[in-house]
Amino acid sequence: MTVIAVRKDADKLTMTLDAEFDASPERVWQLWSDPRQLERWWGPPSYPATFDAYDFRLGGRAVYHMTGPDGPTPNGFWQIRAIDPPRSLSFQDGFANADGSPNTDMPLSDVFVTIEAVGNGRTRMSIENVFADRAAMEQLLGMGQEEGLTEAVGQIDAILAEDPVAGAPR
Repeated sequence: MTVIAVRKDADKLTMTLDAEFDASPERVWQLWSDPRQLERWWGPPSYPATFDAYDFRLGGRAVYHMTGPDGPTPNGFWQIRAIDPPRSLSFQDGFANADGSPNTDMPLSDVFVTIEAVGNGRTRMSIENVFADRAAMEQLLGMGQEEGLTEAVGQIDAILAEDPVAGAPR
């Protein structure tokens, strides 16, 4: 299985997911940098994401919506705070209104992604969510964030198997 660990720390207000892949850090980075690849895994299988805007650079913003079995679900956004290809990415993640503006009724979280080679052609990706406070952590985890992220990342191996070197001739 792709996901090797999920750790929650209520004192530090974090949830961290670790996953390993049979791919280079550069290939794993493409899963984040290419919105069409990102759409294939960001969101659990029953709630796929569509990125409506994707400005993948320092200070950039991404706006997306997810579609569930019963139709559209809440929108989301990222505000990119740091980017260091192919090693790390951080962004503020939040729910959005229909026009893409932040939904201030819902909590935000800070997300820190690290990507590193671990040997034998494998790469480890860690996604750490840092919550604003305990209430925000409880609310987002109560909405299924752990299960959703685990299912979402669990789709990556299939993407890598279909196209292990994105952009390379087949």
